Amino acid sequence: MSSPIKSLTVKKFPSLLSGRQKKFKTGSTELPSGTDSARELARALHPDFQYLTVAEVIERAPDCKSFRLIPDSNRGTKKLAYFAAGKYLTVFENINGLQVTRAYSISSSPKDSLDGKYELTVKGVEGGAVSNYILINWTPGTEVKVSAPAGNFEYQPLRDAKTVIGLAGGSGITPFVSMANAVADGDEDFNLILIYGSRNEDSILFKDELDKIAAKTNKFKVVHVLSEPNNSDSDPGFEKGFITSELIKKYAPFDEPYSIFICGPQQMYNYLDNELKSLGLEKKYIRRETFGEVHNPASFSDYPSDVPDTVNVTVTICDETKTVSGSTSDTVMQILEKQGIAVPSRCRSGECGFCHSHLISGKVYIPENLDYRRMADKMYDCIHPCCAFPLTDIVINVPAAK
Repeated sequence: MSSPIKSLTVKKFPSLLSGRQKKFKTGSTELPSGTDSARELARALHPDFQYLTVAEVIERAPDCKSFRLIPDSNRGTKKLAYFAAGKYLTVFENINGLQVTRAYSISSSPKDSLDGKYELTVKGVEGGAVSNYILINWTPGTEVKVSAPAGNFEYQPLRDAKTVIGLAGGSGITPFVSMANAVADGDEDFNLILIYGSRNEDSILFKDELDKIAAKTNKFKVVHVLSEPNNSDSDPGFEKGFITSELIKKYAPFDEPYSIFICGPQQMYNYLDNELKSLGLEKKYIRRETFGEVHNPASFSDYPSDVPDTVNVTVTICDETKTVSGSTSDTVMQILEKQGIAVPSRCRSGECGFCHSHLISGKVYIPENLDYRRMADKMYDCIHPCCAFPLTDIVINVPAAK
C-alpha cells in the first residue's frame, strides 16, 4: 500500500481545496482553551518593540560605555523580554531626521531581565554615526526604543559541544559576559573557556567582572591575550601576541569535542578563518556572531578586481522611486541611508532577513560567510541590502521601513 504522502502530487491539490474550505466554514470560531495565555507569553517574549529608559551609564573606557536600561511603563513597556545569553537588541534612533538601526549584544545576565534590567555596551568607532551618537547623547533619563532580543549566538545543547571556546576581540566581549554570568547563575549548563584578545592590559573591558565570575564557578575560565603589551604587562597570566590555532589547542580539551564561538571585529574573523582550518572541527562546531555592519569588501579574497568606484542605485520603496549614487565600498543599505533613504533592518549582517529585497537588475557581491539567503532567494534574485555590495548600477525593490 502506497504512502498517502507519496501519493499526493501538485495536480491533486486543487481537488482537495473545496473539501478543506467546507471544513473551515463548519469549524468552530472559538479559541482553544489556554490560547490567551499562550498569546500573552508570545507577546512577552517577542514584542515588536520595547520602550526603555537609561537608568545608569558606566564608563568602561574613554570610548566605551555600558548603559543600564529599564522598562518605561509610561510608554507601554512594563516588563522586559527574557532572553538566552548571546542575544542582541536592535536600537532604533532618529539622527538628523533619518531613522537608523544598530544591533548591540546584551552584556547583562539573562536573570537581570527578570529584575527589569538590560545592559548594552557600546564602543565608539571612527565614522560610526550611531555608536558615537549614543555615547554622546544617552544619559540617565534618555528614552530608548529597542527590539525584542534576537540572534542565534546562544548555546544550543543539541548542536554545540559541552565545552565552548569563546574567542573575543575588543567589544566582542559583550555576549560572552552575558554567557559567563548565565553559566555562573546556573541558567546555562556548559563549560566556557574564554580567550580574549586586547591591545594591552589597560584596554581590557570587563576585566574585574570576568575575574569575579571565574572565582564563582569552575565552569568558566578567562585567558587574556595582549597584542601590544606594555612594559608593566609582565603578569605571567597574560598570553602575548594573537589568538592562534596553537593557542586554542593549548586551552581546548584534547579528549572530547569542543565548540568555538567567535565575536569581534571583521579583521579578527578574516584572520581566524585561516587559523581554524588546522583544527579540523566539524562546521557545526564553529559559531560566529554576525550582527554588525560589514566594511571594506576588497578585504575578501574573492572580491572582483574590476569594480568601479561609484555606481547608481535605483530604489523603489512604497511605490516611490529614486536614483542615488554611492561608493562600491559601501553596502547597498549604507548607500541608501547616506542619501536619507530609510531601509528596514535589524542585524545589519545578512542573518535576520528583515531587509529582504528584490534585485531587479545589476550585480552585487555578497561575502560567502554572510550569505544566509534561502535557495529560492538566490533563484529569484532576492538579496539582503545590509551585506550586499554593488558591483554595477543596480535597480532594487525594498520593503517599507516600519
